[in-house]
Amino acid sequence: MSHGVFLDAGPLSLDGTFIVEIVGFLLMLAFLNYVPLKFVGIPKPVFRWIIDIAETRQREITAQLESARKEREEAEGRLKEAEIKLAEARSTAQAVIDGATRSGEQLRAELKEKAEEDARRITESARKEIEAERDRALQSVRGEVASLVVAATEKVIGETLDVTKHRHLIDKAIEEVASGDGSR
Repeated sequence: MSHGVFLDAGPLSLDGTFIVEIVGFLLMLAFLNYVPLKFVGIPKPVFRWIIDIAETRQREITAQLESARKEREEAEGRLKEAEIKLAEARSTAQAVIDGATRSGEQLRAELKEKAEEDARRITESARKEIEAERDRALQSVRGEVASLVVAATEKVIGETLDVTKHRHLIDKAIEEVASGDGSR
């Protein structure tokens, strides 16, 4: 039941309308490919104009991609420089900390040594002062003992002694008192 002059191929039928549409399409392609449309501001044939616009756009995109690539490489370079500077800063900071630690330890050792020296000096001074005080006390006690010995001797003997005997008795008494043997 074909009404057309040509073949019936399902939804597509080859009849006169199809041929006219094909010819119109080809004429449109030729027109767009060869005729400039200056009256609408297109100085070239439409296809050439579209291709030029596409190529220009492609060049712009390529340039932008290249620019972005260069900027990324520059950013990576700056990042590496920043990382190097950060590592150097950390190294410097660690060196400062280590130096401060060493200085602190050295200062602590010096202060400890000075304190020990001061303690030794104070101890030695106190020891000398104690010895001097002991010697003064011994001299005082010797003087007292000598007076007591002379007085006791005069009472026991009943006479006054001369200086030589007096000195001899005093020295003997002091030696006995100093040795702790006062039984004689």
